[in-house]
Amino acid sequence: MIILGIDPGLARVGYGLIDTKDNQTVMLDCGIIKTDKENSEGDRMLEISKDLRQLIRKWQPDLAAVEKFFFYKSSTTISVLQARGVLIMTLARFKIPIVEFPPMQIKLAVTGSGHAKKPEVLDAVMRELNLKRPPRPDDAADALAIALTGLYQQ
Repeated sequence: MIILGIDPGLARVGYGLIDTKDNQTVMLDCGIIKTDKENSEGDRMLEISKDLRQLIRKWQPDLAAVEKFFFYKSSTTISVLQARGVLIMTLARFKIPIVEFPPMQIKLAVTGSGHAKKPEVLDAVMRELNLKRPPRPDDAADALAIALTGLYQQ
């Protein structure tokens, strides 16, 4: 089963793909979809959708796990929610089942503590996926943790 984990954002969308084979979980790919802040919000949303479509066509995931938005009082909150909507819509167009998790549930699933710090989450991801080097940037590592949470909830 191939699972696509997504850490939503407008400037950077983290993604991580994992696969389960022969009782092992392996990382297939991870990275970010980066948008240019000089572009209009609409063009940035189009870029997110286009790049996500390319990932979906390449990897053909069976499931997508997406972080639920944790509300902050920030000037970017609405833009991030709109980008998240574009991600959900794009996944739906490909009929990929979607599961959603809040940050505390992701931390709990991968570390055993809903209050784990970023380094603890990263260590757990590296251990579970048998990685020698930390996935970079942080958004990609977070997306792998989200994908693992999707796997654990299956």
